[in-house]
Amino acid sequence: MKKFLSLLLAAATILVSASACSNTTATSSAAAPAPAGETGSSEASAAPEKVTGSITASGSSALYPLVKDAISKFKKINPDVSITLNAGGSGTGLKQVSDGSVDIGNSDVEAASKLAADKAKELVDHKICVITMAPIVNKDVAEKVKSLTTEQLVSIFTAKTKNWKEVGGPDEPIVLVTRPATSGTRALFKQYALNNQEEASNASLETDDSGALLQSVSTHKGAIGYVALSYLINNTSVSTVAIDNVEPSLENTYNGTYKVWGYEHMYTKGEPEGAVKAFLDYMQSEEYGNSVETLGYNVTSKMKATK
Repeated sequence: MKKFLSLLLAAATILVSASACSNTTATSSAAAPAPAGETGSSEASAAPEKVTGSITASGSSALYPLVKDAISKFKKINPDVSITLNAGGSGTGLKQVSDGSVDIGNSDVEAASKLAADKAKELVDHKICVITMAPIVNKDVAEKVKSLTTEQLVSIFTAKTKNWKEVGGPDEPIVLVTRPATSGTRALFKQYALNNQEEASNASLETDDSGALLQSVSTHKGAIGYVALSYLINNTSVSTVAIDNVEPSLENTYNGTYKVWGYEHMYTKGEPEGAVKAFLDYMQSEEYGNSVETLGYNVTSKMKATK
């Protein structure tokens, strides 16, 4: 009998010990914390960094429509960024970014062509796109003049040819609508359309505002000037003129047959940071690249010709 009670007591002890171990294991599992980084904190770290701050830019009137459009789209994504944009010409933009008046200087030409060498070296070039420049004339001239040779164009803009009848046009005086010396558009047109010949000045109709230049050409009989293709999108108030029988168009610029084009630059003094860097990255992104051609500019990566 004593042996039987001893066996029974031993069995009860084993059952109690097993139950205690089971309870301890369950409690430990429930209390174990989740590994760090596997909860909502990882989702928060994956969110894009918020862009804030302010940006000032000035310069090229030829690049102005593209930058203005990019600002509108960029601010929809980054509403807390303030951006101020002015034109004024490439020379003005380069001077202002060099002296720290603005964050970005927009230019149709390289900084070294407008600034002293030591000042130009301080700037960082961000090539945004390619711009095509086109000669434009009043509608009355366009009825007869469809194309000009390079020699004829040089003779017109240096004021040696003074009447349209000399190049097959109507019998009326040629009216030059010119640009100031600070203009990057003028520098580009001079180099690639006028064989580096200096254009004559017409102070009464001189402007680097491409919109104002368009209006002057459209309202003055016999007028001729030049603008970027971006200003001719959906514009029928003036007519373009081919050079050496090659039409100014995005396609002809891409394939290298049209010669009056150049790179559009956005300069910063040193490497950009913060909101300025974010905006420049956006302008050079594939996301925004789809807007470039629709606004009359060439995508740099698609160019077959280089300069």
